[in-house]
Amino acid sequence: MSETPRSSELIETAPPRVTLRNAFAHPFDSAIAAARTCYSPRLIGPEEISDKQRVNIGAATFYGGHHTVYQHPHFEFGLENISRQFVWSFLHAHPFYNSEQQSQRYVRLDRAQAYVPPLSERFGAAERAIYERAVGRAWEAYRELSSLLRNEARAILGDIWHLGTMSHAKRVQKVERAAEKRAIEIARYVLPVAAFTTMVHTISGIVLHRLWRMSAASDTPGEARQVIGEMVACVRGVDPQFFDRFDTAPLECEELPEWNHAPVGANSGKAFAKEFDARLNGHTSRLIDYSPNAPRVIAEAYRAVVGLTETQCSDAEAIDRLLNPARNPYRLQTLNIGVHAPMMRALQHANYTFAKKISHTADSQDQRHRMVPGSRPLLTLADTRDPDFITPMLVNGNVRAKEIHECTMREAWAAKNELLDRGVPPEIALYLLPNAKAIRLVESGSLLHLLHKWTMRTCFNAQEEIYQASIEEVAQLAEAQPELARYIGPPCHLRAGITTPICTEGSHFCGVKVWLDFPNIARRI
Repeated sequence: MSETPRSSELIETAPPRVTLRNAFAHPFDSAIAAARTCYSPRLIGPEEISDKQRVNIGAATFYGGHHTVYQHPHFEFGLENISRQFVWSFLHAHPFYNSEQQSQRYVRLDRAQAYVPPLSERFGAAERAIYERAVGRAWEAYRELSSLLRNEARAILGDIWHLGTMSHAKRVQKVERAAEKRAIEIARYVLPVAAFTTMVHTISGIVLHRLWRMSAASDTPGEARQVIGEMVACVRGVDPQFFDRFDTAPLECEELPEWNHAPVGANSGKAFAKEFDARLNGHTSRLIDYSPNAPRVIAEAYRAVVGLTETQCSDAEAIDRLLNPARNPYRLQTLNIGVHAPMMRALQHANYTFAKKISHTADSQDQRHRMVPGSRPLLTLADTRDPDFITPMLVNGNVRAKEIHECTMREAWAAKNELLDRGVPPEIALYLLPNAKAIRLVESGSLLHLLHKWTMRTCFNAQEEIYQASIEEVAQLAEAQPELARYIGPPCHLRAGITTPICTEGSHFCGVKVWLDFPNIARRI
C-alpha cells in the first residue's frame, strides 16, 4: 500500500447525549426506608420518611460506609456520542453495571462518527485538524478492508457450508450475510478508539456516586467528567437530594496515587511491553498462578454441601459429579445459574490467574466477563512511540489486507505522536489509537466463572482473540490439573450425545461439527 496519506473526510461529531430512561420515583427516600426497615418490625415505605430521618439516617449510612441502602435505587441511562475508549477505560472497568452496547462486530459503521475533544489552549485548531484527518483516514481504511475481506470471508465460509453452483438461494444468502459480518468484524481493527458508540447503561445509586467521585481515574477524565456529570444532573432532576445531601465532588487527577507511581516521559511503556511479552513466551494468555490443591479443595467443598464423607465419595467421584455434563444437568443450562446451585459453588474455591495480550477491541468484549476481573493498563502511562498492535487472522492471510492494516497502524501512531510532540495532553492524543492497539493485562477468576467464560468463548462464533486465549487457558489447565479440564469446551462439546439441540446457537450455527473432534479441530475464520 502506498505511504501517501489518504484524503480525509468530514468527521461527524456531537456532544455526549445522556438520557435517563427509567428511574425510581423516590430514590433517596427509598434508600432511607430500606435502612429503617433493618431496625423495624415491619416493612417501611418511602412515603413514611421524615426530613429528620433523611438528615440523620442519610448522614449515618452514607458517611459511615453503610452503602447497601443506596444500591436499591437503580437508574437506566441511554448514552449516545460517547467514545469506545471512555467505555473501555471507565464505564466497563468495574463489575457493577449492566450495558447493552452497539456492536462493531455486527453493525456496519458507514459514517465517520467519533469523539472530538473541545478546543483548548493545548488542543487548538491546527491540532484538531491533525486529529480529524487521522480519524478520517482510519475510516477510509475500514471501508477498504470491509470490501476486500468480504470476498475472503465468503470463500472460506462457502467452503465450510459446501456452497456450490446448485446451492439453495437461502444458503447462498446466509453465507453472504455471514461474510459481510466477518468482514466488518475484522475491518473494525483499524478504527480509532475515539469512535462513537451507543448503549443502554444501568447502574445503582451508590455506583453512580462512586463514578462521580472517581471520574478522573481513567484515560478519559475530561469525557468521564462530562458524561458522568450529565448522569448526575439527570438524577438530580428526579430527586435533588440523592446527591445534594452529600459532598461527593470528584477527586482531582493529582489526588490519584496511580499518577505518582508511574514513570514519566515519552515511550514510557516500551520497557514494560517488552518484559511482559517475554513472560508470555509466545502465548496469547499464559497461566501464571493457580490454586495448587484445587481438585482436593473442590472435592471437600462438594462433600460439605451434600453431607458426604470421603469414604462415601472420593475426590475423583466428587469432581466427576460436578463437571461431567452427563451427571450434572447444571452444566447444560444456558441461564448461567452456577452461583445459585449449591453444589456448583464448590468451584468458587479454585482460582486461576492469567497474563494476556489482546487488542483493545477484543478486550472491550473480554472485560464484559465481569466475574473474571482484570488489572488493565492506564494507556496514558503505558504509551509507546512505535506501533504496538494485534493483527487478526483473516488479515494475516491476505497480502493486500495486511498492507492496508499495517499502513493504517503506522499512520495512527504517527498522528498520535505528532499531537504529543505538539504538547497535546495524552488523554486527547491517545483517542487516535486503533482498536488493534495491544492491551496487556492480568486476569483472575474462580473455576466457576471461568467455566462459564470458557464454555461461551471456545465456541467458533466467539471473537477470534478471546477464543484463542480461552483455548490456550483450557490447555494449560489440562496440563496443570487434567482432572478438572476433561469436561471443558463449547456448548456443543458438552451437549453432544446427552441432549438436544447439540448447538445452542440456533440459526447462528458456525457450520462446523466442532463436537466431533474438540479441541483438535482448527478454526478457519
